[in-house]
Amino acid sequence: MKTILLLTVSNVFMTFAWYGHLKYRNSPLWIAIIASWMIAFVEYCFQVPANRIGSYQFNTAQLKTIQEVITLIVFSIFSVTYLGETFRWNYAVAFAFMAGAVFFMFKR
Repeated sequence: MKTILLLTVSNVFMTFAWYGHLKYRNSPLWIAIIASWMIAFVEYCFQVPANRIGSYQFNTAQLKTIQEVITLIVFSIFSVTYLGETFRWNYAVAFAFMAGAVFFMFKR
């Protein structure tokens, strides 16, 4: 549970680092780059411990799968609430297929 919490916090920061600047497209690119790197540093402060702690419970393929699922959930919420984009039906279908992939990743 600690790994999932740390990965979630990490992904919130990374989503802002990678996509938050899109809301401010008129600002200079160099400012976006520096701001993104500063946010990404904080992200790494959660990501590295999450993977270290998680490696005792999950293998690396499982850790990456967990991270990608969290990333999609965080990004979906971010894109709708922060960027004002529309969540479409085909996104839900794609996520359902990914849930199937997660099932097989953790099947013994």
